[in-house]
Amino acid sequence: MRRIALAGALAVGLALGSLAASAGAQPADATALPLAAKRLAAAAEECAVWRREMSFARSVEAHDRRAFEEHLHAGAVFNAGAAEPERGKATVVDDWNEIIEGRKLVLRWRPGFVHIGGDPAIALSRGPWILQTGRDASTSFSIGFYQTVWVRDAKDGVWRVLYDGLASTPQKVADRAAAEKWVAEQPMADCA
Repeated sequence: MRRIALAGALAVGLALGSLAASAGAQPADATALPLAAKRLAAAAEECAVWRREMSFARSVEAHDRRAFEEHLHAGAVFNAGAAEPERGKATVVDDWNEIIEGRKLVLRWRPGFVHIGGDPAIALSRGPWILQTGRDASTSFSIGFYQTVWVRDAKDGVWRVLYDGLASTPQKVADRAAAEKWVAEQPMADCA
C-alpha cells in the first residue's frame, strides 16, 4: 500500500466520471475532469498514445481492475523515481486496488501532452491530476502533474505503461471547483 500512502501525499489518479466532450464545456458528471482550452499540436502517433492514456484514466473511473491491468507492461514500475517503487504488474495492480475501487480516494487525471522521441516505440505523457481524499466534511483535494513512459509492444503494437510517477510536488487546494479550474488551465494535446 506504499502507492496509496504516497497517493495521499503525491497523488496519481482518476475518478468516477468521463471527460467533457469539448473544451470549455462543463462536465456532464460532477466528477469528470474538464478538458483544456489551450491545445498543443500533436502528431498522429502521439495522439494514439494520448487516447491510450485517456483509456487508462477511464479504467479507474469505471473501477475496472481488469482494464487497468491491461494498460500495464509486465515489468511496470510505479512511483518511479522514488526509493521504493512498486515493481511488476501484479504489485502495481494490488497497490492501486483502493484507488481503482474509489471508495476512500478518488484519483482523476487526463493527459496534457505526449512526446515521442528518437525511438518510435517509446512515448512520454504528462498531465494534471486531482486527488480527493474523504467523502464528508473532512474531504480534501490535492493537485499536481504525473508523468508516464509508454512502450509499444513489438508483438501486438499496443501501448503499455512502463514507468509512472509524479512530475511535481502535490499542492492542496480549497475545493473541487478550484482543482477543476486549475486542470482546465493546463494545456493539452489537440487530440480530443
